[in-house]
Amino acid sequence: MALSGPLLAAPAQAGLMRPVLELMRPQLETRIIRACVDALAGDDPQLASQLQRPCRQLAAPASRCLVRETDASGKGLAVVGELMQRELGPEGERIVKRCIAQLVGLPANSLEGVSLRQLGQRFGGSRRERSAAEDRR
Repeated sequence: MALSGPLLAAPAQAGLMRPVLELMRPQLETRIIRACVDALAGDDPQLASQLQRPCRQLAAPASRCLVRETDASGKGLAVVGELMQRELGPEGERIVKRCIAQLVGLPANSLEGVSLRQLGQRFGGSRRERSAAEDRR
């Protein structure tokens, strides 16, 4: 017997996935730290070492925001599934953008029209441009 209809259409109720999300927070923080250091340090091991502490300090509030926003969205099951597959789908991306906006002091929905890829290219492009300018000196 296949599940269909309202059973599949109903989002998980807010709060049901919170314990699972909280259990995943340490792994999430580790991934945030790694992504932060990689994005900012590039191939510079000395800079990577210096960025460990600030990135670790960013990871805790970021992971708390991700858990809170995922729980509040009612889409916790979908996001947990995305995280377990090590993929970020549309629900996860929306939540990440909300948290990025909140962490930098923007209104929560201010990054809705920008993809995470575009954000990464903007930050990465700026770093590459600075690096190229420094190499020319």
